[in-house]
Amino acid sequence: MTMLCLKAGNLLSTKPFHLHFPVPKHQLSPFFPSFKPSSSASRSQIRMSSSSTSPQTIEHIVLLKVKENTDPTKVNTMIHSLNRLISLDSVLHLTAGALYRTKSSPIPFTHMLHSRYSSKENLSAYALHPTHVQVVQESILPICDDIMAVDWVTDDLNGGDSLVPPSGSAMRLTFLKLKEGLGDEVKYEILGVIKGIKDTFGGIDHISCGENFSPARAKGYSIASLAVFRGLSELEAVDSAKELANLEKAKVRDYLESVMVLDYVVSSSSV
Repeated sequence: MTMLCLKAGNLLSTKPFHLHFPVPKHQLSPFFPSFKPSSSASRSQIRMSSSSTSPQTIEHIVLLKVKENTDPTKVNTMIHSLNRLISLDSVLHLTAGALYRTKSSPIPFTHMLHSRYSSKENLSAYALHPTHVQVVQESILPICDDIMAVDWVTDDLNGGDSLVPPSGSAMRLTFLKLKEGLGDEVKYEILGVIKGIKDTFGGIDHISCGENFSPARAKGYSIASLAVFRGLSELEAVDSAKELANLEKAKVRDYLESVMVLDYVVSSSSV
């Protein structure tokens, strides 16, 4: 069972999404064994519960490395199956597909899934759902030889349009592995720098960032951010502003052991 979906394109989830593949089916277990699945409430009830308690949103990212020479039909089936997970009640948004570009990564991931939930309990419900489990076992594990998952809580979304990035939006995902021994003050400083990027660069619709709360599946990356741009041209404009970009990186460079930067474009088939 593994996590991989969102409501504008959902993901699958289970413990095998840790790092060891292949995993015998009898060893598969939920990604969040400490979470209790939510009751079979309607989608509207789930959404209302989130709005009545707090504006926080759970971000769920799964990175996949498809094996070389995999039959393209099987890859397409995986993508289609993941995007259908948006139909699950606990999912607010979900999109899945091939990465547009890898800017920096020690692992050559090929695909990703991004989904959002109103609570950790709803993320757990998604991970444990039989449909999600089936997708993981039948469409993901047989063709992927590496998987990484990161989850964080964000309060930087205003709901509405920000919650579901429209087709054509470009996403930049950044994962930071910090040097050992750094305290919470450093983490707050790094998150502050990330949040300030929206005011520095134009074309960014919104930025979500936070500290990963699922360390067993994240390969040591503890800080994550997701910047959503109106389109690829806006994303490219940020890359062209090298002096500003380098200035922002210099503020946190001394704290970092490794950085992973990946780009993704939301397609019409995943929203």
